[in-house]
Amino acid sequence: MRIAIGSDHAGFELKTELIGHLEASGHDVQDLGTDSTEPVDYPDFAAAVAREVVHGKAERGIVVCGSGAGASIAANKITGSRSAVVHDHYTAHQAVEHDDMNVLAIGARVIGTTTATEIVDAFIGAQFSGEERHMRRLRKVVELDRNRG
Repeated sequence: MRIAIGSDHAGFELKTELIGHLEASGHDVQDLGTDSTEPVDYPDFAAAVAREVVHGKAERGIVVCGSGAGASIAANKITGSRSAVVHDHYTAHQAVEHDDMNVLAIGARVIGTTTATEIVDAFIGAQFSGEERHMRRLRKVVELDRNRG
């Protein structure tokens, strides 16, 4: 799977660990930065990841910041991006299966590498169910995004 990943300075170290894990698992990973722990603005990297997914250059995206919240908020400003902060295994797969989440947000200051790796694996391994109730709900979400309210 082609995966776009990006982080701010707070997420840099965890992002680096996740890239190694994803590549070792056979995924094609596009690192959209940042490249150090020097302070940067999370919206720049979250939006870049979301755009790659929305434009079809990546099948899924992962954004990492200190809490995951800011990166998720920024990713959700890109029309077509569906991001959530996830810090547990269940939500990682359920948000894809039921909500068609395409950008995972993780807080590097909230969870450790082992948990983050398990969450990423659950996210990558999940598929949208396509069940009618989930399709109906997704259409409503898309309409909200289209009308901005």
